[in-house]
Amino acid sequence: MRARLPIAFTLAAILLACEDHPAALAPDAATAAAAAAPAISASTASQIAALRRLVAPFHDFEAASRAGWSTPITPCLKAGDLPSTPGTGAMGLHFGNLAYIQDGGVVDLLQPELLLYEPEQNGKLRFVGVEYIVPFADHPADAAPPTLLGQEFAPVPEFGVWGLHIYVGRHNPTGIFAPWNPKVSCADAGAQGAAAGHHHGE
Repeated sequence: MRARLPIAFTLAAILLACEDHPAALAPDAATAAAAAAPAISASTASQIAALRRLVAPFHDFEAASRAGWSTPITPCLKAGDLPSTPGTGAMGLHFGNLAYIQDGGVVDLLQPELLLYEPEQNGKLRFVGVEYIVPFADHPADAAPPTLLGQEFAPVPEFGVWGLHIYVGRHNPTGIFAPWNPKVSCADAGAQGAAAGHHHGE
């Protein structure tokens, strides 16, 4: 399993089409999605605040890379790239920490397996959030889903994993735990060069 998972992600990245264009969220759809977003309890908000403190340095991609999130996992993913996960917007580029990916399926709020970045027109990368993944090899697809902060992971059969997003870097109008973020775009994926930069704020 420890050798297979990164290979599976790499193969999926090669097979995914990369026709990058932003999708707009219709006002009615945005309102409905926001209304459906789960409420955040005080306890959950406190724990998310701790996660925000952890990832604060990683608005600088070079800092994230030095800290272990240096492995490119996917191209810039946008809604439509994953048939199993409908939605609007994009997730961005995924960079992985192999030590966490290959830890046997441990779920730890302060050990996200993936960091998500949106490519910008100037070639820099903007931090938008994190994703937690658990391989089906560690937690079978037909088992009850893993959970974190009271949220159930969703199966992502394209990659053979369970996944849960938390958008702590960029506001997600459809909910902090939603898989896709309408504010994130892959329109500038072609501008992202070998040298990654950083961007702070909303």
